[in-house]
Amino acid sequence: MVPLSFAGHQMVPLAAGALWWPARSALLVADLHFEKASWFARFGQMLPPYDSLQTLSDLDALIAATGAATLWCLGDSFHDADGPGRLGGKARDMLCALQGRVDWVWITGNHDLKADGIGEVRAEVEVDGIVLRHEAEPGSALPEISGHFHPKIRVHGRGRMVSRRCFVMSERKLILPAFGALTGGLAADHPAILSAAGGPATALVPTKDRLLRFPLAA
Repeated sequence: MVPLSFAGHQMVPLAAGALWWPARSALLVADLHFEKASWFARFGQMLPPYDSLQTLSDLDALIAATGAATLWCLGDSFHDADGPGRLGGKARDMLCALQGRVDWVWITGNHDLKADGIGEVRAEVEVDGIVLRHEAEPGSALPEISGHFHPKIRVHGRGRMVSRRCFVMSERKLILPAFGALTGGLAADHPAILSAAGGPATALVPTKDRLLRFPLAA
């Protein structure tokens, strides 16, 4: 794991798409989109109904690997406000078990503004001078960590084009990739992401032992 400095704090972007904050013993994830498949099924588009279980399994593995004491979910944790009610028995049991292991805080997003009954729900949180919210606010007075845009980057590798989810960082903004198993992505150099970054930005792609950096042209 390769650390970086953001707003005076050491952070570690993880290849799994989460951010590790060692000083806080905390994991940050964005855009889990639990129950996205079941949402599509309501409209006749049948997708394999295992996205929530896979995302929870991935979270379980990360919590175990890092020993995290806190988990901040930066919005759009459910695909819609009714998502918690559709969470299946096995997935709900797994979620409850994970919530028993860490201090779990849900931050609301544009998809799950009214999701409740799932634990501590906040609109945003300020931690050590950094605001944790779903969508970056260009005029924010404080540095931010957020999600919302699902950034991805396409790069050439070994003679072929590959797409990887990535983090986007500027001086005062750190935008996380989508963590959910059933999520798409927006090009990291899309004008909406560059506008949210509020200045010169870099796409970050963590690997096992490196942190690849790709400057993003405005």
